[in-house]
Amino acid sequence: MTGEPSVVIVGGGFAGVNAAKALDAYAQVVLVEPKDTFVYNVACLRALVEADFAPRIFLPYDNLLARGYVEHDRAVEVGARRVVLASGKVLAADYVVLASGSRYAFPAKTDRDHSSDALTDFRMTRDRLERATRVLLIGAGGVGIELAGEIKAAFPRTHVILLDAADDLFAGQFRADLRAELRAQLAELGVELVLGEPLRALPATAATELGTFTVTTEAGRDITADMWFRCFGVAPVSDYLDAGLASARDQNGFVRVTPTLLVDGFDTVFAIGDVSTADAKMAGRAGRQGHVVAENIRKLSAGDRALSRYEPLEPAIIIPIGPTMGSGQLPNQHDLASRELVSAVKGRDLMVKRYAEILGVSAT
Repeated sequence: MTGEPSVVIVGGGFAGVNAAKALDAYAQVVLVEPKDTFVYNVACLRALVEADFAPRIFLPYDNLLARGYVEHDRAVEVGARRVVLASGKVLAADYVVLASGSRYAFPAKTDRDHSSDALTDFRMTRDRLERATRVLLIGAGGVGIELAGEIKAAFPRTHVILLDAADDLFAGQFRADLRAELRAQLAELGVELVLGEPLRALPATAATELGTFTVTTEAGRDITADMWFRCFGVAPVSDYLDAGLASARDQNGFVRVTPTLLVDGFDTVFAIGDVSTADAKMAGRAGRQGHVVAENIRKLSAGDRALSRYEPLEPAIIIPIGPTMGSGQLPNQHDLASRELVSAVKGRDLMVKRYAEILGVSAT
């Protein structure tokens, strides 16, 4: 025994990767992740429409940790001081970090454990999308807006319908001028907006499959398309918690945390990223939480109970609409982010190089 704390991190997404890297120098770190590579979900929608871009979002974990290691397995039961894996292996831990993220419909996220299978899904869906003439996107939040922009940039002749039961983009979240700017840019691209009209039923055709269908809104509007995508319905991955930890979940399955990111009612378990109630579900915020948790585990292992608090950020978002358009709302800024700024900081490559550097991968 070296006297270093043992830490098991469940989930190798944005939150887990940052926590693992920050802890690696002074803790015995095991990162539990069933996927064979880190998946840069921020760029999944670009990977759908650009074949050459798709391989860039799958980044190997090989160079992430200098001292710890990645256990490519799935956590099936997690308690305050142990993690049971699908293989039957049991990992003891002084501290457990829940960073298992959330589920979302393809293509915004993939549930494939092997990158080769995920790439096949992207290729086959792209092939169908190339043959589609009318595409329906159900859900006008960030995913729906970005996917509309990616499809129009790659396939400008495809007619895209963006539909939501809410009366406006983002269901009324964020500033009114941001929503107006995004509506204007979508209209500039020829995207048809159908807002404030819930569907009577989802299409009979499976999402991402090719096949003509007609759906009807509650207002009686018929919409015909030959492909559709689900752009709503985030769900936290927290079904592996044992009876004790499961008591900290709220009614939607998110894990309640204190301002120090400790799971409510526990002093050795933290929860960060999409699975927790700490902040909005965004990659950058998940990464910040990973660093706060690493600092707090270092303090606890040294006997220091004055833990650092995670301060949620003000509402902010950058929404690319394809590689060259988009807008955003930034903290303490009166003006919206221009399309040129959005393209420069995010739209062109969706910042994939930043995480390539974190994982020690040569970005192409």
